[in-house]
Amino acid sequence: MHWPYRACACGCVPPALQAGVEPFDVDFVEAIDFLKKKVDMPTAMWTDLWQQEHSAAFTVAGATTKALVRDFHDAVNKAIASGETLETFRKDFDRIVADHGWDYNGGRNWRSRIIFDTNMSTAYAAGRWQQIQEVKAERPYLRYVHLEGQENPRPEHQSWHNLVLPVDDPWWQTHYPPNGWNCHCTVQSLNARDLDRYGFSVAAKAPETRMVEKVIMTSGGPRVVTAPEGIDPGFSYRPGEMPALLDD
Repeated sequence: MHWPYRACACGCVPPALQAGVEPFDVDFVEAIDFLKKKVDMPTAMWTDLWQQEHSAAFTVAGATTKALVRDFHDAVNKAIASGETLETFRKDFDRIVADHGWDYNGGRNWRSRIIFDTNMSTAYAAGRWQQIQEVKAERPYLRYVHLEGQENPRPEHQSWHNLVLPVDDPWWQTHYPPNGWNCHCTVQSLNARDLDRYGFSVAAKAPETRMVEKVIMTSGGPRVVTAPEGIDPGFSYRPGEMPALLDD
């Protein structure tokens, strides 16, 4: 299948629609495999796992039994493999909630969207990164892409729009999108010919990163964490990057 390009509240649109540059022809085997290989992990809160740990584990906040997590994992796997819409996924969501008598936080539409959207966007990003690595000798630059004209856009994400850096610049290890809840910012892979054709230029250096402290809630109580300004806590890592102990 071909991934349905989507725009989001934070702002992304297929780079080709903004600059005329052809994106990858993506069937998203990489994204499907990334999601499928995750280990089911019951958790009380999303923050009970942190950053790269979410690349290795499939979780749904408040899903505290393996059977419940497994059913959601199966539903998300089916959705990404068959190109389901959110509305189709919601039918599975309703069935799973009824089967398990799950008492979840938030409204039905909001909660189902969070589960669907977060898993799809991070799987997309992880799969895309694999493809970027495969072609970086021919396309050694990445352009940050944010769609203008959205409701409540993040100012930092807007400021990064059209930023071009080498693929291997360390900035991407913390700023490769998505960079928060409901963020569908994306990147565009470029070569020197693209830069000349569309008037982009490689930045002399990455933007300065200002780290800020924030208090998050975990099932063990409040926890102080640091994150780059403009990035939601828990998102300052590259999707697909595994925890250090699992890198091998």
